[in-house]
Amino acid sequence: MTTTVAVIAAGEMGCSIGERLRRHGARVLTSLAHRSAATAERATHAGMIHADDDAIAAADFILSIVPPKDATALAQRVQGPLQRSSKKAVYIDCNAVSVETVAAIGKVVAVSGARFVDGSIIGAPGRQDQTGPTFHLAGEMASDVATLAALGLRVRSTGGPVGAASALKMAYAGLNKGLTALAAAMALAATRAGAANALREELAYSQPQLLAHIGRSLPDMYRKAHRWEFEMREVAAFAGEDLATTQIFEGIADLYLQLAKDWNAERRDTRAIDDFLAAK
Repeated sequence: MTTTVAVIAAGEMGCSIGERLRRHGARVLTSLAHRSAATAERATHAGMIHADDDAIAAADFILSIVPPKDATALAQRVQGPLQRSSKKAVYIDCNAVSVETVAAIGKVVAVSGARFVDGSIIGAPGRQDQTGPTFHLAGEMASDVATLAALGLRVRSTGGPVGAASALKMAYAGLNKGLTALAAAMALAATRAGAANALREELAYSQPQLLAHIGRSLPDMYRKAHRWEFEMREVAAFAGEDLATTQIFEGIADLYLQLAKDWNAERRDTRAIDDFLAAK
């Protein structure tokens, strides 16, 4: 029997996952309501089928892969269709949200009678000839890991309860995107102080691997900064009672908000970072 998987939404990651699932025999649904023509074309190219919320609710699995700020709203949106459906999907929240947020999402899904799994995705979409990102899952999922692995996904069980996968994502994102933010902040500060060339030369001499890493990560960050702002606020919430860490990540979120606004306007800061990276 063909497994039906609903992947919402049809962004870069969602379409990559959708295409991978389809190539391994799954029937892949998505929602294209109110989405752009470019998104619809991308989803069609990936072999994903547009479906309404009632059809999505009747899938075997629903993978929620949306910007973190939209994760709760999506669960609320499909709660009614899930409740009406005689077949209960396994709802997997794959978003970069805090443990507290994913617990709240789980409660929304539980009202519908569907089973909830906490998930997180670590890694870039990747080409179809590569293994792709890793799905880390937590909660009740005895057969889910094997089913999704057979459909081409790289799946790992955290062995923990709901919240464990999101905690892993928060810690990983805090390290990875936190480092990118620190690099952006110091590139801008050094530029303002007239020390950009000296900083880059020193990094090239004493930290060539770090310079190579930020040379890739900083330009890739610009168009994602608006999403990373909310994600860093979720990391701040994840830090909980650790006030110093919470303040660090609230500051990083503010920086990403600043960079997102700059990217959509004059691009003064992003050009300064590009100049820093290109300096010889």
